[in-house]
Amino acid sequence: MSESLHPAAPHHLPSFITAPGETDILMVVVGLILLAAILFVGNVYLKIHSLPERMAHKSQKLQFEIVAVLCLLALFTHNHLFWVIALLLALVDLPDFSTPLRSIAGSVQKMAGIPPDPDPSEPAPPHPHAATEASTQTKDADVKSEEPRHA
Repeated sequence: MSESLHPAAPHHLPSFITAPGETDILMVVVGLILLAAILFVGNVYLKIHSLPERMAHKSQKLQFEIVAVLCLLALFTHNHLFWVIALLLALVDLPDFSTPLRSIAGSVQKMAGIPPDPDPSEPAPPHPHAATEASTQTKDADVKSEEPRHA
């Protein structure tokens, strides 16, 4: 079946022009390239966006949390100043003020004869009578369970 061309149409059409009813291969290829480019650019954007968080991950917990919050604010508000501040904060190591102050406070308490407060970063030592109290409680529970119940 031969179709007649319109008299105003050129006799030689480029290969990317498809006939009616056929699949447009160029459009499919361009669509796939566009989808891959969007995914690639999105991944690069999110990697760059999380850069301050990854840099601050090795620092103190408080500094890391502040940087993480600033990065989230920058992501949701599209305010790039938050991201720049987070990046600068991640680059700068904040000095540890709490450890020397805790040491000074412990030394002053020791000089005053007051037992020093326990360090909050260390786990509390187990109570020496905890094992005997636990066994007493289980014995009491056994005794209570053996008692007859009245209806």
